[in-house]
Amino acid sequence: MRKTRLMGAALRRLAAAMTSGMALCLVAITLCCVSVQDAHADALDDALAKFSTDRFPDTQAAIQELAATATPRAGAILDALAASKLSFDPATKMLYLTAASGLVEAKTGAPASGISESQLKRVRLNNGVRSVLQAAQGALTLLSPDPAKRLSGAEAVFKSRDLTALPNVELALAAEKEPRIRMAFEQARAAILLTDKAQDDIKRLGAIDIIKARGDQDAVSLLATIAGASEGRVKLAAEEAAKSIQARLALWGNVQNIWYGLSLGSVLLLAAIGLAITFGVMGIINMAHGEMVMLGAYTTFVVQEWIRAHSPALFDYSLFIAIPLAFIITGVIGILIERVIIRHLYGRPLETLLATFGLSLILQQAVRSLFGANNREVGAPSFMSGSFDLGGLAITSGRMWIIVFSLAVFASLLAVLRMTSFGLRMRAVTQNRRMASAMGIDTNRIDALAFGLGSGIAGIAGVALSQIDNVSPNLGQSYIIDSFMVVVFGGVGNLWGTLVAALSLGIANKFLEPFAGAVLGKILLLVFIILFIQKRPRGLFALKGRAVEA
Repeated sequence: MRKTRLMGAALRRLAAAMTSGMALCLVAITLCCVSVQDAHADALDDALAKFSTDRFPDTQAAIQELAATATPRAGAILDALAASKLSFDPATKMLYLTAASGLVEAKTGAPASGISESQLKRVRLNNGVRSVLQAAQGALTLLSPDPAKRLSGAEAVFKSRDLTALPNVELALAAEKEPRIRMAFEQARAAILLTDKAQDDIKRLGAIDIIKARGDQDAVSLLATIAGASEGRVKLAAEEAAKSIQARLALWGNVQNIWYGLSLGSVLLLAAIGLAITFGVMGIINMAHGEMVMLGAYTTFVVQEWIRAHSPALFDYSLFIAIPLAFIITGVIGILIERVIIRHLYGRPLETLLATFGLSLILQQAVRSLFGANNREVGAPSFMSGSFDLGGLAITSGRMWIIVFSLAVFASLLAVLRMTSFGLRMRAVTQNRRMASAMGIDTNRIDALAFGLGSGIAGIAGVALSQIDNVSPNLGQSYIIDSFMVVVFGGVGNLWGTLVAALSLGIANKFLEPFAGAVLGKILLLVFIILFIQKRPRGLFALKGRAVEA
């Protein structure tokens, strides 16, 4: 019993000691928290006080100190500063934000009372302050729950290379799970380390490898700056990395030009393919062909306006509705033009040229009277919006679908010409009109249908061009000369020649533009085609046939 009582007393003394120790620990923790809060409050007050000195160096220091405090009010204050909505009272040095509800105190967010905005003075900005501000805002968004904000914050820190953001970057890097955003954090950290000359060479060389892997123009600029301000191994590594990136960018630049050239070539193909049919079958220089393209674009505009007014849910299908309508409308107009005007002018090329030129002016004026002279808005369906990167190649969805559409139209037209009786008769008339007539083919009917087919394809081209060009009465005039160049260069009436010529001229134009400019580049291409047809009058791919070869 005595041992039991002694043991109980010992346990009670131990419990009392533990209780007092825990109490002391809690008191110590509370005191620490209070002191930390006081320290944060003091740091916040010091930072806010510097905004009211109205000196740019103090404002830059205030931004950096405010971001370092990581207070919940820091983001709102910096956003107000960026929007020129941060002011101070010259008398009391108090800082205020201009919010939608009125003036609020910067430190607490409480509504301001007893003061008007006219008593306040704006915190001024210059380029140096804006640079520091951008870096601080980026640092504050590094731990945002929104991935897009974290990514933009990492990019802002990469560009500013602010040494004060390094702790926040490392903290965000340790917590980040998404590979793409994690890579952006690593690049931001590498940019800061590379800029900090106090870092040892091993860390800076590792940072150069990370920047080299980034491989864009921003990386080249950073490496060039570091190479100019460093010595020894760091300087050599930065120079070699910059040269490597520039070589890779030059290669991707050429690939990008080829892509742009294919995009332009697909547009020329759509505009010229209908002209190749009418020019090849009938030998008609149709100066109103561009207006068929314009009518197709306006058909798209009318379809979209009707859908917006009556059935907005169908907007993404507007082009699928406009394509057959544009083909039918412009095809019928083409047949009427051939029956009413062109058929009376066969064998008189000068009169045909003048008549179709006058017709083009009439159609342009008719569209101006109906729709006005201003450009009309034609929207893009959701599947044609946006862009994506493929390696170092930037691809817009709209251009990509136009290339696909152009090739689909080309393949469909080939199928019509090769697999239908109408295509057989049209090829016969193209190669030898007299023999085709002697074989019982109604050449007048074939002429009308061929002109309608060419006009209908031009209308389809207008649907595609409405997605990349201004829809206006002058739309067709922008492509008529280029279309004739494509047809003549490729070979009159030869579809494969039209395809090769359109893509070749598109690519050549994109490679000439950076050196000669857009206008001089087209002039050089025109001179080249004139010289080319002196040697090959029938173009790249000449048609076979007795009448053609005669």
